[in-house]
Amino acid sequence: MIVFKVNGHESSYVPENHRWNLVWADEFDGSVLDRTKWDYRLHMMGTRHMAWEEDGVILDGNSNAVFRIFEKDGRIVSSQLQTGYNYMDAPLPAQKYGSGLYWNIGKLRENLHTWKYGYFECRCRTQQKPGWWTAFWIQSPIIGASLDPALTGSEIDVMESFSPGKINGHNVFTGGYGQDSLREKVGGVEGLSTEEYHRFGVLWDETGYTFYIDGVEDGKITECKTARPEFILISTEVHG
Repeated sequence: MIVFKVNGHESSYVPENHRWNLVWADEFDGSVLDRTKWDYRLHMMGTRHMAWEEDGVILDGNSNAVFRIFEKDGRIVSSQLQTGYNYMDAPLPAQKYGSGLYWNIGKLRENLHTWKYGYFECRCRTQQKPGWWTAFWIQSPIIGASLDPALTGSEIDVMESFSPGKINGHNVFTGGYGQDSLREKVGGVEGLSTEEYHRFGVLWDETGYTFYIDGVEDGKITECKTARPEFILISTEVHG
């Protein structure tokens, strides 16, 4: 890995033997989230998710987006940020069409930003208390719409932590989330400091997915390869 420095911000670790150009980044400068880059994920499979809200991300003025867990209207909630939309999440309309037929998909939205191939990295601290989890991942807007991941994409889990200090193995899902779902898994680490910032990255190219933690390779997956432009998410979620 080599160090990649941009505009005086914290450096990134990028794989060697490539020529890199920065095509998109958010350093979370200022005090207001850039809504041209991010939207909040509030629905899942057409239904409003009662544990996801828009109030859970604060920019601290030091180039950090701080995710928090809090109580709202008697519910324990947090937030998920995304640069695109999965078509299955779209809220379903209340009415049916005049013919009686019902297309069980809500109104679709244009993605903010999607990419095909490249190196994706998030510099972050994970959660310090039990009871919720954190993740940095990539998802196709139309995952599961066919059995061919090259056409309809895969989910790429770069970092997922269900308990403080433990990074789960990196997953790649394809075929959607039902009976046709397929998963490959590699790597993972325990005992990672929750007080320090870490860099979680994936090199996604035609050969598959190579995962990195703090610049050290943590496994490679060569199955479920996708050539579909996908969007990224930084998310938190409450257990239960």
